[in-house]
Amino acid sequence: MSNLSFKSAALHVLAGSIAIANAWSPTDSYAPGNISCPSYMLDSDFDTEDFQGLARKSTSISKSESDWIEERHKITDENLKWFLNLADMQDIDTDDFIDNLNRSINIGLAFSGGGYRAMLTAAGEISGLDNRTDGILDYGLPILPAVSYISGLSGGSWFLSSLAFNNWTSVQEIIDTRGKDDAIWDLEDSIFTGHGINIFADAAYWHSIEDDLDAKKDAGFDLSLTDPWGRALSHQFFPNLSDHGAAMTFSSLRNFPVFENHQMPFPLVVADGRSPGTHIISDNSTIFEFNPFELGSWDPSLNSFVDLKYIGTNLTGGYPTYDNSTCIAGFDNTGYVFGTSSTLFNQFLLQLNTTGISGVLNDIITYFLTDLSDDENDIADYEPNPFYKTPWAESSQSIVDSTDLHLVDGGEDLQNIPLYPLIQKERDVDVIIAYDNSMDTDNAWPNGASIVETYRRQFSQQGLGTAFPYVPDNNTFVNLNLTAKPTFFGCYSSNLTDLMEEVNATQVPPLIVYIANRPYSYYSNTSTYKMTYDTDEMLGIFRNGFEVSTRLNLTLDDEWRACVGCAILQRSKEQQGLPIGDQCQRCFDEYCWDGSIDSTYNANVVNFTDSGMTSGPQNLSVSPTSDEDDNEEVLTPSGSAGAEATGSASGSSSSSSSTSSSSSSSRGAGERLNPNLVSSFLAVLSLTIISYI
Repeated sequence: MSNLSFKSAALHVLAGSIAIANAWSPTDSYAPGNISCPSYMLDSDFDTEDFQGLARKSTSISKSESDWIEERHKITDENLKWFLNLADMQDIDTDDFIDNLNRSINIGLAFSGGGYRAMLTAAGEISGLDNRTDGILDYGLPILPAVSYISGLSGGSWFLSSLAFNNWTSVQEIIDTRGKDDAIWDLEDSIFTGHGINIFADAAYWHSIEDDLDAKKDAGFDLSLTDPWGRALSHQFFPNLSDHGAAMTFSSLRNFPVFENHQMPFPLVVADGRSPGTHIISDNSTIFEFNPFELGSWDPSLNSFVDLKYIGTNLTGGYPTYDNSTCIAGFDNTGYVFGTSSTLFNQFLLQLNTTGISGVLNDIITYFLTDLSDDENDIADYEPNPFYKTPWAESSQSIVDSTDLHLVDGGEDLQNIPLYPLIQKERDVDVIIAYDNSMDTDNAWPNGASIVETYRRQFSQQGLGTAFPYVPDNNTFVNLNLTAKPTFFGCYSSNLTDLMEEVNATQVPPLIVYIANRPYSYYSNTSTYKMTYDTDEMLGIFRNGFEVSTRLNLTLDDEWRACVGCAILQRSKEQQGLPIGDQCQRCFDEYCWDGSIDSTYNANVVNFTDSGMTSGPQNLSVSPTSDEDDNEEVLTPSGSAGAEATGSASGSSSSSSSTSSSSSSSRGAGERLNPNLVSSFLAVLSLTIISYI
């Protein structure tokens, strides 16, 4: 079959289960607890101008990350050579070229937010890059083993965390184990009802979450709506754990064999900093990143990182405020981290007044919300602030002077693709494949709004010094088919000289391979607020995502692998002064944005034909299929949008003619929640939260 085949299931890797079982909070529960502080904290090397105890200035990546990436390169270098040979690269001896580079090539993957739509689409997209996917050698783009970094935001962080903390499982394995009791991503029932119409099971489900929250609260830590949100998601993402990840921390990934052995890319999850009562935009946001070693920001408003394992410790200037021998661990619960990056749940509840729900149920939930968050409902509360009184903030002292740190959904500043960690010069990323699964238009397709915001940010005080390639406005993205097929930005570094000088950048930015969600065999433009997916819907979105990555299983361009190879090699070839070559020139002529602009607003644009042209009717294509075994399940196109889709595939753009007003939110303008879903959720929740009243 051309994309994902569906064979008999295999059990989860035992080593992964063992690793997860050892990844606990000190209390073996959701509550953080006491632990001895690390010995390095009082070392003289960590009491310098750039280091203070558990905190450091963001002048470089951490030594832990640097050492890890160095070992990862021993794997990625060989896998990159294998892929480039598979891609039939011409005009260059790729093995010799890779072997003689001064440094290894760094490939980054970035997956946007957008709820379950983004999670499932990203899964399909990465399956098109994963050498563990059935049929990948015939129809795919197997570069995942050569990737150094991978970032996720909101729904993209759900996808990333689900794979990483299930021992870097494959999407193929998720497909093969569907229907089993411990299957990952059983989305038949909403997390708000948990077990469908079984009200007793639902009550037990919410009671277990309530117990987790009580444990954290009893340990002396404040709660926010992100706590139940992260715990509810964890029930879907970690079903093979008896506590569904209540004690599992994000920093514990560093102890998982798959991470210790460098068998996966280095993961990065993105959130935004925001003070209660304020609003953020890309210009003034402080972008935070979580990785297995650290939490922090490259932005001048913070300019520091702290050891993620100990962020529950009361710190002043990087040192424990009260006792240098005792720290706190377990605050960085895995669900709380990806819940922080996706405070969609909070927005869901904040829209209750638009659903027509009233009476006792509304009173109960309102009381519950107030009890959980005294200040703002759409924040994740990180108290005590691990950056309190750190000395490296340059542009503002508001974060480091506060005893609280408030983080929100990483897409609130409209940068819905988590590019920022990957464009930092300290990481030396050569190329980023950026997957945009946002819903910017009225019909829930991307229009480039996110990448436009990342481009704009480099001209602000927060982004100064971090270059990003030229991109056009949102209308141009749609009108010139830049969302209808992959588009490369920053192909020639010689064209970026003036830009780098303007933003005071000292390093050429990565080449960006922008790939937007679009329909091939399935309408994957479902609502961000769609909370349930049956098996057919999931498999349809997986399949379409595979086709998005692979240019319809390599049928639209038989040189697609080589063209991606050209993008990967371009920065290194430029540094060595090598010619681009005939094959890569053909690729760049096809995929590189040539600087053309068409800012005309056109509400009736159709840009999803297979050819990428804006004329002609929408063509929902069927992938080529091969003979299948009788026991294999074969996907067929649905022929229509999912039940919760917000519009047809050939819908109009909602972008304005201005790049700065492209979209009110990556969630989609004017979305409203399903009142029946909210009512069911409230009915169950009311049974379990009455103890709060």
